[in-house]
Amino acid sequence: MNAETLSLQARARVHAALGDPARLAIVDALTLGDASPGEISAGLGMPTNLVAHHVKVLADAGLLGRTRSEGDRRRTYLHLIPGVLSTLTAPRLDGAERVVFVCTHNSARSQLAAALWRRRIGGQAASAGTHPAPRVHPRAVRVAHEHGLALDPAGTHHVDDVVHDGDLIIAVCDNAHEDLTGPVRPRLHWSVPDPARVDTDEAFEAAYAELADRIDRIAPALHPGADHG
Repeated sequence: MNAETLSLQARARVHAALGDPARLAIVDALTLGDASPGEISAGLGMPTNLVAHHVKVLADAGLLGRTRSEGDRRRTYLHLIPGVLSTLTAPRLDGAERVVFVCTHNSARSQLAAALWRRRIGGQAASAGTHPAPRVHPRAVRVAHEHGLALDPAGTHHVDDVVHDGDLIIAVCDNAHEDLTGPVRPRLHWSVPDPARVDTDEAFEAAYAELADRIDRIAPALHPGADHG
């Protein structure tokens, strides 16, 4: 069997997987952020056993991946595999005056995401942490500089001091997503691994690349047809 035939079969599996309205609804939900099967079930009003069936079909087609939470290890989050559906159009996202990215320490992922957002999307963007560190991680400052972005090494803030009514809150950390259950609740969740756990330049570069991909993916939902490359 040649590569072209394999490619056709893989594409056919993807199209077949998306042929069910429930599975398409799951993909729509995951286009903007990651979610656990339980969150998908609650958000779509779908029985958990049915969610499990549809998730298996989507995963077998190569559309979905699973990661274990870095916070509550009993949780598993679902995410779309980048590039499988390059023409996938994200659902429209209601506008907000400002986006606020939140992680635990406000020392890497949320800082990079806010800087990337300002560069690629424009408009107001801020970052905060549930337990902010004294300073931004030096490797985050370095990778930002290498990509032409500037981070204030001392500019960390607590989420309570940053978030205002009307902000679009995006958690870029499993712990922040799970901890913020009160009035300040993230609307979207991006399960980006904590680069500080590995603490290498490569880990911070990988986090930067994933955040850039996520922001590019969400751009059509905010400004359809615009080029944010």
